[in-house]
Amino acid sequence: MSKVTNETISNEQQIELISDAFSSLEPILGLFVDYPFAVFLAILSISIFLAMLATLFIRSVIGKFTKKTNIHWDDQIIRLLLRPVFWSLTLSGFLIALIPLKLPNDAQSVVQSIVITVFIILWASFLLRLIRIVLREMSNKAELESTTTTLIRPQTRPLFQNLAFIIVIVVTIYLIFRSWNIDMTAWLASAGIAGIAIGFAAKDTLANLFSGVFILADGPYKIGDYVVLDSGERGKVTHIGIRSTRLLTREDVEITIPNAIMGNTRISNQSGGPHEKYRLRVKIGVAYGSDIDQVKAILLEVALSEIAVCRKPEPRVRFRNFGNSSLDIELLCWVENPEVRGRVLDALNTTIYKRFNTEGIEIPYSKHDVFIKEMPQTKI
Repeated sequence: MSKVTNETISNEQQIELISDAFSSLEPILGLFVDYPFAVFLAILSISIFLAMLATLFIRSVIGKFTKKTNIHWDDQIIRLLLRPVFWSLTLSGFLIALIPLKLPNDAQSVVQSIVITVFIILWASFLLRLIRIVLREMSNKAELESTTTTLIRPQTRPLFQNLAFIIVIVVTIYLIFRSWNIDMTAWLASAGIAGIAIGFAAKDTLANLFSGVFILADGPYKIGDYVVLDSGERGKVTHIGIRSTRLLTREDVEITIPNAIMGNTRISNQSGGPHEKYRLRVKIGVAYGSDIDQVKAILLEVALSEIAVCRKPEPRVRFRNFGNSSLDIELLCWVENPEVRGRVLDALNTTIYKRFNTEGIEIPYSKHDVFIKEMPQTKI
């Protein structure tokens, strides 16, 4: 019985203490009614203080942990994260602080829409920068590893950046419209009709655009490669864009070719394959009766004496066929870059001609003998 009485007394004392506590807080709670602007400033100050604590925690604790990792781009992400976190907490506190002010419904709705819009723009900007950092690091890794199997490479990085930019911007605009309670149905219908009209009007541009996407993704050639088209154009690739590809020809003239053409034509990439070396074919004919072994030895000596000719693979000579008036022989050798093909071929032809003249090896040429059966008679 005494135990129950003690518990009852204890509960009554607790109720009295709570009542006394609320009585002591009445002057403070009265501020919510009498001084709403002071409460607004107090809540806003507390939210700013909490935002500063959150950014300090991210910078000191999480940032200290990321500095111990082997990658450096996580430090950039931490720096980017500070601004949206700070302003997100501050804006959240600002919305809570507006409650004691008891603004009209229209004004409250407008302020909330403005705050939510700023919130969306902050995180959209953070997301764009984050995607840019991640894509850059992935492309740099693919470049260092010299791999062409990964989807994200230095050649394809602008494509993914542009696609990410478009997606984030579209989603951001949609969320902003929703924050202002704007119905997007009519806008989406108008955008669909406009898209169909633009598609018909700009079909060539869209064809170049999609071809550029496939070229960047597939990578049949890269900047610096020497390519030859079916139409005969040959040059060094200087730029690969979404709309067109630029080639620098041997005449130092830059030509711009739409990607729709590049995507639908046969392209010979002279810089492709296991290495960039290019094989030269020097065709020459010698007279019947010439010493074939001597001719082969001279051609190999000429090839090995040229500095620009590669030692691996080694030069080689092939006796191809018996011609109408010559023995057709071919010298095969490699150069480091297709760009020097013309200069090396000129040097080899010049040296071969001089050596054959010195060694007395005849290079036959077409001869025609004209026999006159009788002279025409002149009439007197």
